[in-house]
Amino acid sequence: MPIPSDEEIRALHEKYAPTPEALALVYTHCEIVCEIAERLIDRSGLALDRALVRAGCLLHDIGVYRLFDASGRLDHARYVSHGVLGHEILAEEDLPEPLCRFCSHHTGVGLTRVDIREQGLPVPEQDYVAESVEEELVMYADKFHSKRNPPVFLTADSYAASVARFGEEKVIRFKEMRTRFGTPDLAPLAAAYGHTLVGAGDESAPRADGTT
Repeated sequence: MPIPSDEEIRALHEKYAPTPEALALVYTHCEIVCEIAERLIDRSGLALDRALVRAGCLLHDIGVYRLFDASGRLDHARYVSHGVLGHEILAEEDLPEPLCRFCSHHTGVGLTRVDIREQGLPVPEQDYVAESVEEELVMYADKFHSKRNPPVFLTADSYAASVARFGEEKVIRFKEMRTRFGTPDLAPLAAAYGHTLVGAGDESAPRADGTT
């Protein structure tokens, strides 16, 4: 399967970003998620396709651009749909389905058709859960950084506490991923990017409903 280079992925971001500010916000987040994922690969020793994970990380949030209006404001009410929108963008660009799935299958710790129905979410009613180890790792790495204003890093305990509002099964799912991939050391990244590291119990912690 052909995997686009970093330069080709950056060009796609530039193509769809409505403003330089949106590009900086989304692409920087994707780069951070990629750094987290690659550090977890190095520590875990898991057998997986590293190039596929890198591309998946750098592409996973490209659908966010379709939620900005002409003035540059983000439609937070429909934010949960950004994964499906990203899948559509990559499909329109004729990228392989495994790459498209990184967009639609990274939200939260997985969205099910039951989640969608019960919460009235603005996405087609089907299951959006990680199936491959690569999809699972991109989903997991994404949980440690939020594009909130200003952007922040989230400790594992912080995310676990915030996802609890969506049910015990979500807490268990996150715990399983944490056991499988390990807990990233976020302090060096937080210092490098100048973003606050939010711990459990911090009132500034973002929601765990896909708004990362």
